[in-house]
Amino acid sequence: MTMLSVNVNKIATLRNARGENTPNVVQVAIDCERFGADGITVHPRPDERHITRQDVYDLAKVVTTEFNIEGYPNQRFMDLVSEVAPAQATLVPDSPGVLTSNAGWDTKQNEVLLTELSQELRSKGIRSSVFVDTNLQNIEFAAKCGIDRIELYTGPYAQNFKSNPENAIKDYVAAAKLAVELGLGLNAGHDLDLENLKFFKENIEGLQEVSIGHALISDALYLGLENTVQMYKRLLV
Repeated sequence: MTMLSVNVNKIATLRNARGENTPNVVQVAIDCERFGADGITVHPRPDERHITRQDVYDLAKVVTTEFNIEGYPNQRFMDLVSEVAPAQATLVPDSPGVLTSNAGWDTKQNEVLLTELSQELRSKGIRSSVFVDTNLQNIEFAAKCGIDRIELYTGPYAQNFKSNPENAIKDYVAAAKLAVELGLGLNAGHDLDLENLKFFKENIEGLQEVSIGHALISDALYLGLENTVQMYKRLLV
């Protein structure tokens, strides 16, 4: 079964709107685990517009499933990851002001950097993952860099799913096949939801984990958090 990691960034966004501690990010993470989530994901950004550095420390104390920290690997991020030692660090190529992750790494151009980062993470017992698109060269160079997993950027899939599911999934099928052949673990995330997740899961070989935040938290406003987590889980069986 593919693991579901719940990204709690949007909970922090809502909390920060009032500058207090409601909703409580830590409690929501605990509840997500209790409702069946296999992991918790956070993406602290330099401006702390949602997840703060303190949130990361607080969550590290209570998360009992897989803790995944995403972010651009500047020195501040790498210091945080080294200190917290999550199960997985997902490296994204975001510039500081980007609204949301919307592109994958050019792993060939960044081969030296990503090789150094993968070695650093491995030395600390942290699994490395890099955010990539379906360009096969980027997957090949991810493997050359010694990265443990790739996370396929599924924004284009979600965007094209309604009009033509078979065409939307085609490049992801090829990308997943190559990743498995190269011995890479396979994650996916961005705009996956209750409508498109099942089709993606059924067609992608070796899919180990999906990270879902915006859609899941939005659905929970209507369906309830416990029910929503379990609905997503059922699509991953």
